[in-house]
Amino acid sequence: MPDLRFGDAEPTDAERVAVDEVVAGLGAVVVVEGERLVYAGHTRTAERRNLLLPALHAIQRASGWISPGGLDYACRQLEVPPAEAYGVATFYHLFIHEPPESPDVVHVCDDVACRPVGAIRLIDELRDAGHHVKASPCLGQCERGPAVLVQRTGDHDLTVAPGTVDEVAVAISGRTSTASAALSQAGSPDLRLLARVGVADPESIEDYRAHGGYQALDAALAMGPDRVIEEVTTAGLSGRGGAAFPTGVKWRAVADQQGRPRHLVCNADESEPGTFKDRVIMESDPFSLVEAMTIAGFATGAEQGWLYIRGEYPVATHRLRTAIDQARAAGLLGDDVAGSETRFDIDLRIGAGAYICGEETALFNSIEGFRGEPRNKPPFPTTHGLFGEPTAINNVETLVNVLPIMLDGGEAYRATGTERSPGTRLFCLSGRVANPGIYEHEFGITLRGVLEAAGGVVGADEPHAVLLGGAAGFFVRSEQLDLPLTLEDTRAAGVSLGSGVVMVFGEEDDMVDTVRRVAEFFRDESCGQCVPCRVGTIRQEEVLARLRGGATLDDERELLDDLAAVMRDASICGLGQTASGAILSALDLGLLEGSR
Repeated sequence: MPDLRFGDAEPTDAERVAVDEVVAGLGAVVVVEGERLVYAGHTRTAERRNLLLPALHAIQRASGWISPGGLDYACRQLEVPPAEAYGVATFYHLFIHEPPESPDVVHVCDDVACRPVGAIRLIDELRDAGHHVKASPCLGQCERGPAVLVQRTGDHDLTVAPGTVDEVAVAISGRTSTASAALSQAGSPDLRLLARVGVADPESIEDYRAHGGYQALDAALAMGPDRVIEEVTTAGLSGRGGAAFPTGVKWRAVADQQGRPRHLVCNADESEPGTFKDRVIMESDPFSLVEAMTIAGFATGAEQGWLYIRGEYPVATHRLRTAIDQARAAGLLGDDVAGSETRFDIDLRIGAGAYICGEETALFNSIEGFRGEPRNKPPFPTTHGLFGEPTAINNVETLVNVLPIMLDGGEAYRATGTERSPGTRLFCLSGRVANPGIYEHEFGITLRGVLEAAGGVVGADEPHAVLLGGAAGFFVRSEQLDLPLTLEDTRAAGVSLGSGVVMVFGEEDDMVDTVRRVAEFFRDESCGQCVPCRVGTIRQEEVLARLRGGATLDDERELLDDLAAVMRDASICGLGQTASGAILSALDLGLLEGSR
């Protein structure tokens, strides 16, 4: 293999077995003498390379780190240059690249939702207790922090939330793994997306069917692909990940492509601080996502579905894998879905801790076995997506909205919410509210109404501040509590619904520390591919550090405004374009004054 350079390190037996399980079925690598892999064997190489991320996970689980011997062995099997594979492995937060101090690594979230509830103290206590602890960006357990993820060598990962020293010790022993918290709205007849959460058994397809499951797929198959897209378009369903792009338009663009394989991708990499809505659905109603993906694949003509879930969600991953296996066994995935002669199957892929992989083209690169760096657009995913082929990509909440549309029709769906923002929306309540958790409301409810449904603000009549939309969103104050939460009203107010985050802060919270942590988040999560974002996020965080040290806003505001303008106008993707929103809004609202 003249184009591949390997070291002398050998894999352990456990690493060899783990990688072999990942690549089983590919067959032996056969390379003709003198063949240059850069030019020849492209299809074969692509088919193997997309297994690089699963292979890295397998090595990490087997040995507790990505060892040189394990990495080289995976590269030999997948025909990937080791230097490129190392670049991929070092891209992700959850992969360890040095021999671990212990077989168990404890990740503790120190992001904006967990800091006010003792995350920093917990990190110190766990280190004092002798654990190998890594401070982590958001782990998606924001309603019950401080959150902990335990990576165990030779075994599955576990979550602990809220975390304590004793609970972490129990988790390491393998006797616990936290599941979804109770749903405050459970039993409400107004629920559409959350109706089965806490009601149906998330690991039983029979119970899912007993609660109305797969009726939507039956209706979709009876309609035919064109009618399904028409109903989704009539419903006015828009993306729930923040961009709010019309779903029917996206599906139609993919369905109209001819002559090439098409793909359906579910973006379940919700890594926005404060966001956990998709996690709750995947943990508590995983079959609804499998059914919705099947309908989307049928409508767009995609025979292959890809479900990309963030690596910090072990419970959701287990339940989705169970749901996919049961659906396949029941004939609801595979070569003949529900006897319709339609082929559709789902491949579950697990991320490894990279916020940028929530950007759709970075996610494609991650699946394909490359660093999760965004691509320039155009071309757009509808024509050149995963593997350069037409791809429809939606997040979890968007997809599960398709089920009520199939059952009730697009017109009935559009009758809820508002004219320009039809349907319901999931909101992630965390921070200083009485009952943190996920809530489903029709578009048009006010911010005040959302807070009241969660029991109100703890210890006060009104919040000191609310982070709306997540780290890429904006802060608002109590003067905006009567803002209707619709796409049009928030846009007019200069804010955003984003990923549905509603994070509440009280007078006791250190807002300078909070805003600086937002800046640190974007600094750390920038992929570094483009200069405006790579440099701008660092300089932005440095300004916040100086403010923490006593600098005045008068000295720094002009620089912050300049950085924001450059990042917004010149960054390749949404990370850089939105990295300054929360910070500038905090300055505009005076949240950083008197908070040192």
